[in-house]
Amino acid sequence: MAIAPKVVLTEAERKILERWVRGRLTPSRLMQRSQIVLQAAEGRTNRAIAESLGIGAHTVGRWRRRFLEQRCAGIEKDAPRPGRRPVKRDRFMRLIVDTTTQQKPPHATHWSVRTLAAHLDINREMVRQVWNAAGLKPHKVRTFKLSNDPRFVEKVIDVVGLYLNPPEHALVLCADEKSRIQALDRTQPGLPIKKGRCGTMTHDYKRNGTTTLFAALNMADGRVISACKPRHRHQEWLAFLRQIDRQTPKELDLHLILDNYQTHKHPKVTQWLAKHPRFHMHFIPTSSSWLNMVERVFGDLTQKTVRRGVFRSVHDLIAAIERFLEHRNAHPKPFTWKATAEAILEKVARARAVLETVQ
Repeated sequence: MAIAPKVVLTEAERKILERWVRGRLTPSRLMQRSQIVLQAAEGRTNRAIAESLGIGAHTVGRWRRRFLEQRCAGIEKDAPRPGRRPVKRDRFMRLIVDTTTQQKPPHATHWSVRTLAAHLDINREMVRQVWNAAGLKPHKVRTFKLSNDPRFVEKVIDVVGLYLNPPEHALVLCADEKSRIQALDRTQPGLPIKKGRCGTMTHDYKRNGTTTLFAALNMADGRVISACKPRHRHQEWLAFLRQIDRQTPKELDLHLILDNYQTHKHPKVTQWLAKHPRFHMHFIPTSSSWLNMVERVFGDLTQKTVRRGVFRSVHDLIAAIERFLEHRNAHPKPFTWKATAEAILEKVARARAVLETVQ
């Protein structure tokens, strides 16, 4: 009986394959091939892998051999298929790419497969194939924002320095407020998830009020100090600062990383801080919320609790938020910042150079 060749992975290859398996945008064929290789690396036979994935054993054997011959590159892309060379597509490829990237339709902001095919009087499947080969996706757009803060460099160096080299006998806290979180109740009950169908919920809703979450993330242990309040004025911010003061060891200095919201700089807040010298404020540059790690907590809260939640009152919403944070604090996991200030500034400089060429 033939024995399948053994697959041994390096640590880098394992990370790549696991990322492909977990990736939300990974093509299904690549995800399946990655699962084949990972299971083969565990010592499983082709037959066992085929049964677990519901595919043929010959398919498993083919991708096992392909990986051993070409490693990750061998399973990432399909091998060239035999057949007649697509002469017409090759002739139109440059025209399709240039039109897609350098022109706009007169009646819209971007091309679709059908509109470009009609404009060039060619088959729309040809347009689709060229777009796939060139990695063009006109229907998608990514947002960006470069900070225009005149003290951008200084603030980045300050904040990143706190992340990478926190001071001794001190806590680094990322603080902010997530304002006007809505307590939304759906107009009709949704259906639960089941095999072959995702869960459902109505697109319309009933508003039952809002709350504002004040949070401070401890970068050392990942725990969050929090409070839900009806408004987000300087009075509520001062109350939250007093809460932080009560819930942290008195012998430690506190370095708070904040955004430039005017409430954080209110005269009464400044007066209170002058009387509490262990508080040190570090403001991130404008339009740079990605520098404040508490935004990661807010993102998790939105995705896991708020966005698909049903809340018949503000009280229900606050209770759900508190349950989420209590569970997070019971199993804290700190975020690890790795980017250096030099790497960030270099990337921003490249982005500005690109913008200048466009303008």
